[in-house]
Amino acid sequence: MRQSRLPAVVAQVLIRRGVFHSEDVQRFLESRLTMLRDPEDLPGVPAAADQIHQAILDRKSIVIYGDYDADGITGTAILFNGLKLLGADVSYFVPNRLEDGYGLNCDSIRKLATRGKQMVISVDCGIASPVEADLCKELGLELIVTDHHQFGDRLPDATLVHPRLPGTQYPFAGLCGAGVAFKLAWSVCQRACGAKKVTERLRSYLMQSLAVAAIGTVADVVPMLDENRILVHHGLRSLLSNPSIGMRELLKITKLDQKSALSSEDIAFMLAPRLNATGRLGQAQLGVELLTTDNPVRAAALAEYIDGLNGSRQTLERSVYLAADKQAKSEFDPDQDPALVLSGVDWHKGVIGVVAGRIAEKYGRPTIILSLDGAAGKPAIGSARSGGMVDLHAMLGECDEHLITYGGHAAAAGVTLDESSLDRFREAFCEAVSQNVPSDYEAEISIDAEASFSLWNLETVKQVEMLEPFGDSNPRPIFCASGVSLKEPARKMGGGDRHLTVNLVQQNSAMRAVAFGAGQWCEELNELNAPIDVAYRPVINEFRGYRKVEIQIVDWRPSGQRASD
Repeated sequence: MRQSRLPAVVAQVLIRRGVFHSEDVQRFLESRLTMLRDPEDLPGVPAAADQIHQAILDRKSIVIYGDYDADGITGTAILFNGLKLLGADVSYFVPNRLEDGYGLNCDSIRKLATRGKQMVISVDCGIASPVEADLCKELGLELIVTDHHQFGDRLPDATLVHPRLPGTQYPFAGLCGAGVAFKLAWSVCQRACGAKKVTERLRSYLMQSLAVAAIGTVADVVPMLDENRILVHHGLRSLLSNPSIGMRELLKITKLDQKSALSSEDIAFMLAPRLNATGRLGQAQLGVELLTTDNPVRAAALAEYIDGLNGSRQTLERSVYLAADKQAKSEFDPDQDPALVLSGVDWHKGVIGVVAGRIAEKYGRPTIILSLDGAAGKPAIGSARSGGMVDLHAMLGECDEHLITYGGHAAAAGVTLDESSLDRFREAFCEAVSQNVPSDYEAEISIDAEASFSLWNLETVKQVEMLEPFGDSNPRPIFCASGVSLKEPARKMGGGDRHLTVNLVQQNSAMRAVAFGAGQWCEELNELNAPIDVAYRPVINEFRGYRKVEIQIVDWRPSGQRASD
């Protein structure tokens, strides 16, 4: 580590994250594009690339069948753009979240077959769909499944592309659906060129696709390590230097085009939510169209419409969140119950996943939010978030006798169940969680280092940002400071007074602070009238060309209070 000559604060953060040796530090910080593994190494890619290349030559009618979240939308766009560029007869289909449900769907497959489709390539779904794969075979459809989710009891009878395919040992299991799609598209381009090195036209497409893959990677909250760091690192640069027509309009409408550089947080908080909004409100095909259109006028109209959809999504999300939070406090005990299973009639299915995440984060409990139909015989549809405490997929497997279907991964999952089974499922799920989480479990914040406010200026924050891109398994570092006072009363801000802003001072160093989603702290802070300790992230706020350091408060406590108090 000493040979790397890193600033002390950066070295300490890296050590806390298990990066000790100079060669590991160099690899972590450089994230060179040449460090991406050969696409042929990804399990299933050689067979799938051969099959797709032959289908293009044979002029078979190909349809990309993508998932409706940002990961599926971006992966679908990557494959569609690439195959179209190679002259394929290709289209795309994205199911309606509210009508078709998640993943491969038998009714949709039948419709695609009647429309003359000959090959189906799934993106970000399908690995747990053996019945649907059997139907494809019965209908004479070639099926290629590209996915990264957990397997079911039986693998689909199809050509499979997956980083954790049984019997294989790919070194990095953390690719998202868009990352898998990018690797496959890259390999198909090599097939078309008959060489590892592709033409300049295809290279330009692949570089532009890095930006699209970066959005899917950040949006799906996969580990920001290994190949994902490389994809996002270079994708962020490509987003500004070489965006597609549709992405340029989305950057413009979010004002990100005015920034000198983009961060993973710009994707997480500005771009991904807008693409996700299309899927949450049943219009995911518009997200794919935005990323694939070559018509500037259409791109501008789509970007504006999608921005409006995101506003509608925020309103719906807030309404469901308030109802779910009220239920958690009035009907259950969120401080004592091992998990929360909350439900309401007509809670919008498109936002229950986001709400589950917010409730799980607030109470430090695995949370499932269920939307009840209200009509007899209709199943309840739910979204689950682990809050980082348990393997959700494993927990659901322990109580699957109460479920119609479930799927997902350790951190997020979807469920359907009969409404009559709700109470039994809640009891079984809470019991499963209690057996895997200690009864005295308290959510903890991992502090990277103690750092006083006086340490921070633009240069030191830039040094911390050498660790970008941030994300799961490489979060933006959290520091702590003690003996902090309010320079003036805290204020609420944002729609619905959701957020908080306050000017803090430690000794002679003042710092503007914000706390997103923590407007409820306002009164308590103003009434305390005593010093506090804060856990925080230093950031650079860029506004109208002016840059300054501020902090984002993660949590706080009265000074002198022990963590267990």
